[in-house]
Amino acid sequence: MAEKKHIPFLVLELLQRYSDEEHPLRAQDLLALLENEKGIKIERRTLYSNIDILMQAGYEISDYSDNGKGYYLMRRTFEKSEILMLCNVIHASHFISEKQSSDLIRRLLSTMSTYQQKEYLDAVYLPNRQKTPSKSLFYNIEQISEAIRDHKCIEFTYTRFDKNKKLVPRRAKPYTVEPRYIVYSNSRPYLICTSLNHPDFAHYRIDRIINIKKLDSDVSRMAREYKEAYEYASDKLFMYAGDTERISIRCDQRIMDQMIDIFGPQLRILEADNGSFTAVIHTTAEGALFLAQQFMDGLEIIEPQEIRQLMHERLLETAARYEEAVR
Repeated sequence: MAEKKHIPFLVLELLQRYSDEEHPLRAQDLLALLENEKGIKIERRTLYSNIDILMQAGYEISDYSDNGKGYYLMRRTFEKSEILMLCNVIHASHFISEKQSSDLIRRLLSTMSTYQQKEYLDAVYLPNRQKTPSKSLFYNIEQISEAIRDHKCIEFTYTRFDKNKKLVPRRAKPYTVEPRYIVYSNSRPYLICTSLNHPDFAHYRIDRIINIKKLDSDVSRMAREYKEAYEYASDKLFMYAGDTERISIRCDQRIMDQMIDIFGPQLRILEADNGSFTAVIHTTAEGALFLAQQFMDGLEIIEPQEIRQLMHERLLETAARYEEAVR
């Protein structure tokens, strides 16, 4: 009898793999699967008792009395819609390598029935050609999280793309920092940190970090605290470094949706008419300039004057590059 104690787990595995609301399994189906796939032959009443054990353990299983057709798992770790959403997010995330994406998606899909998995696999997904070649993301996150928990410094090599589109070190000497937070901003994962030489906050893309190592040295007490990690990131539009400034912008009404996408519903609008609106944002000078360049036909920096002047100079420089082409 002892050798049969694992049968409930085998029945559960078969229900997870082969059953759903649209594909209930009859008792004879489960008995055949147990014999053909697991090499175990049991009587029908033994099957019923093992299903009862699963139900007593808290698994929600629909049976003949519920649906008149057979058995299927009513509740899983994730809902079908949640799995499909997570798989699509992973597929679209540039900072997760192709192999890591495939492994994650495969594991998520394994929590669904084979029929529901087929719905995702049969969908047409173009290859994501913007996937990072770095495969160290998850290891980096694990190491950084442990260092934050243990209040330890870390050392790493920070990389950039060279002319051959290869990731190479930015400098020969490793970076040594005090890890503080991990945030997801600008569609990328970032490490927010301090260092002994620069006690203010700095940030690095986690998918560009290699050769990470947790050190024995403790992090120092922060000179300033943020209420949460995203308070820092929200002040760094497009994650440009620098001091945060109060900046007024005037926007065409037609880009309101894009501004809400970037700044969220908390975007502070001072005034608006039928064709435009004026808003206040808090970000770095470089972040504001990059924003203005992205929407140059629909956004104008009003103040401060210094940043407005910088934008004017950049526009003149850009126009000069194109003068030869239009002569």
